[in-house]
Amino acid sequence: MTFNEQVYDVVSRIPSGRVATFGQIAAMIGRPRMARFVGYASNNKNSWHLPWHRVVFKNGALCCGFASEQYRMLKTEGVKFNPDKTVIMSEYQWDPERDGVPLELKDLPLVF
Repeated sequence: MTFNEQVYDVVSRIPSGRVATFGQIAAMIGRPRMARFVGYASNNKNSWHLPWHRVVFKNGALCCGFASEQYRMLKTEGVKFNPDKTVIMSEYQWDPERDGVPLELKDLPLVF
């Protein structure tokens, strides 16, 4: 399974009403220092069907160039925001154990 495929697997599991950070996703696939590459993976046109609107920066900030649409989509899912339009991470950051969405990532070597 490639790095991008592992990222897509995690992103596809983020439940409605929750958000995950780029760094959180990188850590979940065993690559904690590759948050930027998670962002690069989001630019693949073959992954646009995934819920990328649920992926935010570590401080809850929305993604540039996509922020107004992302804000609208997250509000529709019930996510609440601080006055500066950052996600209230303490309430809405995804925790797979708490939210009952198990992660069973395959322990396969990454292919770049």
